[in-house]
Amino acid sequence: MDWKLELVGIPVSDVDRAKTFYTEKVGFRADHDQNVGENIRFVQLTPPGSSCSIALGRGVVEGAPGSVKGLQLVVSDIQAAHRELAERGVEVSEVQDYPWGWFVFFSDPDGNRWAVQQLPPWR
Repeated sequence: MDWKLELVGIPVSDVDRAKTFYTEKVGFRADHDQNVGENIRFVQLTPPGSSCSIALGRGVVEGAPGSVKGLQLVVSDIQAAHRELAERGVEVSEVQDYPWGWFVFFSDPDGNRWAVQQLPPWR
């Protein structure tokens, strides 16, 4: 049996601001943005090439805005990823070199933290 992770909830304080950040600055695709009722808005966004999406919204995700730490994206070219994020206006760290890969880090407007990794060639 396959067990596929397909959706991760990200708590945010302002859904429109977060949607704009993830689509316009980070480059995620907006898949859904639905008001399901008076108190529920569901927004699904997907990174390019990923089969896992994130969910934002009102009445959708539990947890304090900014409380998610350690989300990770994997890319084939960390320098290109760094350049793209910086050019789109994301405050992104410099590339950091570790034995287990190269990383850059950024946070969304609420402080949810992301890592972007390029795996070393041994993988």
